[in-house]
Amino acid sequence: MKKLFLYIFVIIVSSCETERVIFNGPYFVRFTEAAQSEKESSSKPFEIEVHNAGPALEEDIIINYKISGSAREGIDYVILSEREKVIITKGGYVGNIKFKLINNANNIFRSQDIVFTLQTVNTEKLQVGQGASYIGKIFTFTIVDDCILGGTYIGTRGSSNENVAINSSDCETYILSNWNINIFTSPTEMNLKFFDNGDNTLTIPQQEEENLDPDFATIKGSGVVDPITRKIIMTIILVDFKDQPEVTLTLNPN
Repeated sequence: MKKLFLYIFVIIVSSCETERVIFNGPYFVRFTEAAQSEKESSSKPFEIEVHNAGPALEEDIIINYKISGSAREGIDYVILSEREKVIITKGGYVGNIKFKLINNANNIFRSQDIVFTLQTVNTEKLQVGQGASYIGKIFTFTIVDDCILGGTYIGTRGSSNENVAINSSDCETYILSNWNINIFTSPTEMNLKFFDNGDNTLTIPQQEEENLDPDFATIKGSGVVDPITRKIIMTIILVDFKDQPEVTLTLNPN
């Protein structure tokens, strides 16, 4: 009986053993992500990451890439790092392609792509892309068209400055994220609706500000736009206040 139990135990233990798999390479460089999108009004620089999926090397890794796609260099975007070359420095794992979008909004909603394709790497210790299908060899950045007045701004009134945003779904009616810049003692953000008249002037239609007492909530006004700098000056009338005081905001593209 003991022999039979031992025999069964050996079979069970043997059947639980797994074959050890040893990675034989090759190691590779690849884009960390496959795609990204952003509105053309975004003013921040972008960094697209390329990483070394292998041991750190005692030499710089130099990766060449090409640029294609429907977006136009110098018109829709500009490369900030060395063009068509990304470097992972000695002992490191990550390099970046840096670029910035150019806001040439024209109220026509159309998206464009920047396609980055890794081409070669300067060492035989690495290949471009992961595996036989070269995963991570291509990165696509989609530039989403924005309205002329859409984007981020620095709102100024007196000595106060705040970051604000303007958004629109039809390039005619816009929403300013906050007009309460050094106006009321409460720091509550207050949205503002306005219309682009198409002639570098704006109309702020009469509306009720939900964050104010209903007896003092009515506002209206107007504005002007510099077509070259996109600087906006808004005059807001506090209709329900005594003497209907006016407040002026200056919005500069960020």
